[in-house]
Amino acid sequence: MSKEVSFEDSNKPLQADLERNDDEYANTAARIVNDAINDAIHQLEKHFAEELGFDFQGSNLNDVKENIAEMFDEKITEYDRTKTPLLIDASQPKKETQNIEWMTIDNFGRDIAESKIDEFIKNTWKYENSWLYCIDYLGEQEQMYDMRYNFKVRWSIPTRRKPIPRATASVYFTFSVSKIKPGHFPVDVYYVFETNRLVHRPGKSIFREKWLKDIIESKVQLYQAMTF
Repeated sequence: MSKEVSFEDSNKPLQADLERNDDEYANTAARIVNDAINDAIHQLEKHFAEELGFDFQGSNLNDVKENIAEMFDEKITEYDRTKTPLLIDASQPKKETQNIEWMTIDNFGRDIAESKIDEFIKNTWKYENSWLYCIDYLGEQEQMYDMRYNFKVRWSIPTRRKPIPRATASVYFTFSVSKIKPGHFPVDVYYVFETNRLVHRPGKSIFREKWLKDIIESKVQLYQAMTF
């Protein structure tokens, strides 16, 4: 992935620092989302232990998968997300917001995931036409009960005077592809805005363009403060 350079040659080291900070936050975003997913799994383990007397930790993956399938019932076509612990801004409306139809576990693929991110942004987020973004695949993590795929959506506002933007704002998406839920269930999707610790879920919060602007403004202010 090419790096964007927007300053004069004397300021390139600072730009590199900003890019490194951006890359480092990808790891932070992954940890934040992992904590949210792991908490949900812990709650599921607790439910099985208390309600059904089933021990997640002492069972193999196939046994866990069979018990999960029985609990959700193979006839169910849509996962009840209200039973999953979510980290959502209390100021956001309680009602459902715009969303798209995401892929199922059986249909998941990296290319499809990238196209779904693009579809989700174009159909549910409202922003000025001057914004441009690109989507990059960051990698995957194998966990006990799921595979997690990470993507970065990097936003910028190029202009005629500055076709290479001074700073960018990133949004980090994580797809959790369960190993234990039925294959016709939808993949779980999470996203985090750079420098923010709030975990969002599609259809559960309203996008605000100001979030992107604030990220870019803070980077520009940092650059200006460090310019001699």
